[in-house]
Amino acid sequence: MASNAANLGLSTLIVDDSRTTRMVLRRIMESLGCEVEEAEHGAQALERLSAHGSYDLALIDWNMPVMNGLDLLNKLSTLLQYAQMRILMISTRGELDDMLEAITVGATDYLTKPFSKMELIEKLDSLGFSV
Repeated sequence: MASNAANLGLSTLIVDDSRTTRMVLRRIMESLGCEVEEAEHGAQALERLSAHGSYDLALIDWNMPVMNGLDLLNKLSTLLQYAQMRILMISTRGELDDMLEAITVGATDYLTKPFSKMELIEKLDSLGFSV
């Protein structure tokens, strides 16, 4: 698995107000061979998207200041240029209704915090990124 995992090569945007969570996600994604950029909230993510263009994958927290993850999903769903970007909502909100709402609004899948590296890899696999 390690030889394949080191070659994912995905452009990835991590959007989370927690520096620790961003650091953990960055380490995991970089260990899988991904290029990573970060944003602290949804508004900053929109700035990164405007400057960079679409990413292969966005890992987005729900609860953030300035613009939360659900508002970011709503905005992204109106912008055709991001229609192919896979979005994994990662949140402490673990209720089924929250998961369904995020997916209805535009998340490709949902992962509940806390999570392990293996759980993240399983989600990446389910998103079609062979790890």
